[in-house]
Amino acid sequence: MAEFQNYTINFGPQHPAAHGVLRLVLEMDGETVQRADPHVGLLHRATEKLAETKPFNQSIGYMDRLDYVSMMCNEHGYVLAIEKLLGVAVPVRAQYIRVMFDEVTRILNHLMWLGAHGLDIGAMTMFLYCFREREDLMDCYEAVSGTRMHATYYRPGGVYRDLPDSMPKFQPSAWRSDKKLRSLNKAREGSLLDFLQDFCERFPACVDEYETLLTDNRIWKQRTVNIGVVTPERALQLGFSGPMLRGSGIAWDLRKKQPYEVYADLDFDIPVGVNGDCYDRYLVRIEELRESNRIIRQCIDWLRANPGPVMTDDHKIGPPSREQMKGDMESLIHHFKLFTEGYTVPAGEAYAAVEHPKGEFGVYLVSDGANKPYRLKIRAPGFAHLSSMHEMVAGHMLSDVVAVIGTQDIVFGEIDR
Repeated sequence: MAEFQNYTINFGPQHPAAHGVLRLVLEMDGETVQRADPHVGLLHRATEKLAETKPFNQSIGYMDRLDYVSMMCNEHGYVLAIEKLLGVAVPVRAQYIRVMFDEVTRILNHLMWLGAHGLDIGAMTMFLYCFREREDLMDCYEAVSGTRMHATYYRPGGVYRDLPDSMPKFQPSAWRSDKKLRSLNKAREGSLLDFLQDFCERFPACVDEYETLLTDNRIWKQRTVNIGVVTPERALQLGFSGPMLRGSGIAWDLRKKQPYEVYADLDFDIPVGVNGDCYDRYLVRIEELRESNRIIRQCIDWLRANPGPVMTDDHKIGPPSREQMKGDMESLIHHFKLFTEGYTVPAGEAYAAVEHPKGEFGVYLVSDGANKPYRLKIRAPGFAHLSSMHEMVAGHMLSDVVAVIGTQDIVFGEIDR
């Protein structure tokens, strides 16, 4: 008999399930994966180096582009690190707005994950359902920052501006009847908070809809149960965080264990899995959608009752209002200096971490007293998860590689930063 030899194949980088420019070199024994070797470097965008050449403020927009599904959560980690070094007090209203948008971002991220993961392993309808709800939350991003994705809304000392009193409306069109137009604009008659409240009221029913399609679906369970099992001990050793760690049964969540902003004042639970497989990680993320919805509701109630400033009044860090800037020479100078030179940050180092939808997103910042970082290091959750790829897929079939990439919720911008 001729000897059978393993053969090596490329999975990606142009692959619909690779979620970015991931190249996996797979050593196959028939249909079974013997070894998986992830290759990164095809997208490298040098974010950390670029940030060291620019004033602190001008790198906030780069953070959005790291994980381009969880934009404001990336900004949050960076802004918190700057605030630690500066010792700035952030107004409480700004903290509530940040927390609210962190949770809006978590829902955005998990909906994108659910739609794409479903599509990867055969559930076409999920993608259409999830994008239906994402569209409303994208409109909230646009209402506060003027852009649907790369918001640059969080600033050291607070947020760019207060929540708007009106939502953008759908315009009349030859392809849209008046009745349809009225129905589309029904929730948009009030403020952003009214619009979000309306969303929060109908969203739990949408999550039930997703669960009806997937949770007890025989094919879904065949594709996810006992696939990519990671024990709690191993999950800790591999540096997992977020739903990847909680799916293995460890209730670690920075919002509870190391609370930042106003999370300590809010009421929510941490969902955890039991078996550490793809199915448990799916259930954890589904439950997180419900918990985020709960948090947003609490933030809306607080924000309605408590008006106030959303930016520090120190004009060395936060710009004066347009009105002041147009009428007062000192404010004009502050504005000009802030947007050209930025501000100097005291020498020192700081690490700030947030509970990003994918795990712990940390920013380590070193300042030498100049107006730009001396060193910026980003701890991206996806990078640690990707390094476990071989361990999670060895012994599984080739089709299970797709399920494991999906369950890791990989976005390449943060891995190849």
